[in-house]
Amino acid sequence: MDLRRRTKPNKLRHNLGFLQDAASEGRSSGDAMARAARSRASREEKVPQFGSSSDVLWPRRRCVSMAAGLLLAAVLGLIQAWCVNAIHENLLWFSQLMEVEREISFRTECGLYYSYYKQMLHAPSIQEGLSDLIHDNLTESKRSINLLQRMNIYQEVFLSVLYRLLPIQSYLEPVYFYIYTVFSLQAVYVIALYLTAWLLSGSWLAGALTGIWYILNRVDTTRVEFTISLRENWSLPFLALQVAAVTCYLRPQLSALQQKVMVWLMYVTTFCFCLTWQFNQFILLVQALVIYTLDCLDFITTSQVTTLYLVQLSGLLSVWLVQFCNSMILGSLVVSFIVAALFIRHCQSSLKTGSPLTRVGKLLLHSTMVLLLTVTINYLAKKVLQLRSDEHIFKFIKSKFALGHTSRDFDASLYLCEEAFGRLPLDTLERLAATLLLYPYILTLLLLSGTLALAALHNLSRSQERKAASEGHAVALRADVAYNVLHTLFFGLVAFSTMRMKYIWTGHMCAVAAYGVCGTELWTLLLNTLRCNSKFLLRLVRFALPLAMIGCLYYKFWPKLMEELSELREFYDPDTVELMTWISTKTPKRAVFAGSMQLLAGIKLCTGRVLTNHPHYEDKDLRERTRQVYQIYARRSPDDVHDIMTAIGADYVVLENSICYERRHGRGCRLRDLLDLDNGHIMDGPGDNDPDLVPASHPRFCDAIKSDAAASGYAARFTRTFQNKTFHVYRVKKRRKKSAKNPATEPGATRERENDK
Repeated sequence: MDLRRRTKPNKLRHNLGFLQDAASEGRSSGDAMARAARSRASREEKVPQFGSSSDVLWPRRRCVSMAAGLLLAAVLGLIQAWCVNAIHENLLWFSQLMEVEREISFRTECGLYYSYYKQMLHAPSIQEGLSDLIHDNLTESKRSINLLQRMNIYQEVFLSVLYRLLPIQSYLEPVYFYIYTVFSLQAVYVIALYLTAWLLSGSWLAGALTGIWYILNRVDTTRVEFTISLRENWSLPFLALQVAAVTCYLRPQLSALQQKVMVWLMYVTTFCFCLTWQFNQFILLVQALVIYTLDCLDFITTSQVTTLYLVQLSGLLSVWLVQFCNSMILGSLVVSFIVAALFIRHCQSSLKTGSPLTRVGKLLLHSTMVLLLTVTINYLAKKVLQLRSDEHIFKFIKSKFALGHTSRDFDASLYLCEEAFGRLPLDTLERLAATLLLYPYILTLLLLSGTLALAALHNLSRSQERKAASEGHAVALRADVAYNVLHTLFFGLVAFSTMRMKYIWTGHMCAVAAYGVCGTELWTLLLNTLRCNSKFLLRLVRFALPLAMIGCLYYKFWPKLMEELSELREFYDPDTVELMTWISTKTPKRAVFAGSMQLLAGIKLCTGRVLTNHPHYEDKDLRERTRQVYQIYARRSPDDVHDIMTAIGADYVVLENSICYERRHGRGCRLRDLLDLDNGHIMDGPGDNDPDLVPASHPRFCDAIKSDAAASGYAARFTRTFQNKTFHVYRVKKRRKKSAKNPATEPGATRERENDK
């Protein structure tokens, strides 16, 4: 697909004007350092609210400030939604595309997920549509699978039902209802980050700075404009809302009612996050490790720890029920870890007593026991459930960090060879620094990390009895701040190791940096160090600096943003359009197609034909079938490939020149190289090969079938039915008698071929 420039129409661009509104003053936070224990009279005098101040404000002024802050949050959210929608339209000229071109623009797995939304809309009734999803036989040939159990597509089901019920069909096309919903979630994302920064700093000016940073760093905070249906675009807004709810829950001096409300908000957002993304277990595992660290370092109470664990566990189990008892959830590491942590915590009631050295020893023993019990529970759960759906993730992790002999594993190599699963490139940090985000973030993180370490040492040096007796003793760091520091540290490490995970980190990074610029605690520490602390100077710095930064960002980036929004391109992919049109008009409706995962997802969406494999990789049998289908790009005989295609029921094979003659990846990462290594063959081109690799006895199938179609055994088994500059489609001829030949007997093959009967 190419994006060609088109002539810019003469139309007025709307002036968003959001940067000027940020000059309104938010309310300051409470004391310089949060107090963990206060007298009852002090608790009654100061009950922290959004942006609470140590000065007594008139109720009217408080309400006006609250309303202004919430209004600005909504405005910034709408600006982000408007920006991504405008860029999506300008990149593709989406409003002028034919339906098939619009559907082709949903690339790879995005097209697969959107196809179920389309399928539900075309179903005779909602009940029949749900039944077809539960008993699906179109996504994988010769198999009937429960899509609601296998995939996270409840959002497509919900939207399709909502679209059918609402009276909007006459003026809003289904595709626009879908993409507008996803773009609206970007507004929710910005609002959630805004609230997190507001809660941490006590000033909604920090929220404004957070929203502006998120919008200006859009390249590194989201990719929604060109991957609309990707699961993370649905789930990350709910994760941001959950982090905001956790931050509020850990604030000191919440009333019992406020705590209950926050617990329910945490549960609902956790449930929505888990329901919309298959990688939820790994994200929640990192969050559970954050909670575990806070517990070990004595930043939160036992009651808070138990509540947070149970919220996570309840959300996961609720999704397990909704997804028809999906065994992948019960066999996840996070469930095993939470159960182990709660059990060991209950058995080790004296964890936080004794001398500092004794407490450190208890913590080491505690952590060792939790780790061993987690591994044991997870191993037993996977054995009982016979779960192997997520083993490719652990192979990827082992291969990435050289923890085992998986260098030739086909599944792990597919991930490792993609740029998105590599390390975070340094140009990301350069872009973040250009928008004045990186420097305050690093300074804030260093100061808070140092404070966190000192506070942890202070907590460990006090016994439980002394801590209870010292009611007025100040704690160095609030629990909500400590949680967000560890959250950004842990997910920052994940982002640096795997670039795709940066979208979880960079959004929260904006909130942490804004807290550092607008918060009271850090400025108090710095001014005290400089011996020039005063109430007036503190207020002046806290509000003057963020306003100056907003003014600088407006001056530097407003013209660039307007230029980006005015750049006009258009969708252009005539070869794929020609292929989809031919399939829709010239092949039977129940024809089965084999090919690359990415292309087949588009075929499913545009034509509704049956697939042999697809990009949703969380199933062991599907991964093995995909490896078999990809033998069309390996050095295999026509008999071998024909037997594979016949076994999986394929009627047509689609070959792509971009894969057969791939140049995007270097030697060793091209798909044909991965297949050669997996089959034990020497790779193409100059370069070293492992000594155990042998030359293949057959030419590469995807190339030989084009040049030698009239010779050997190709013409007897495959008939070319369509071709253009990009694609070649061959019909698989059916044999009258079943062949007894085993294609896996080829010299150098390292695995037996799967019998998919």
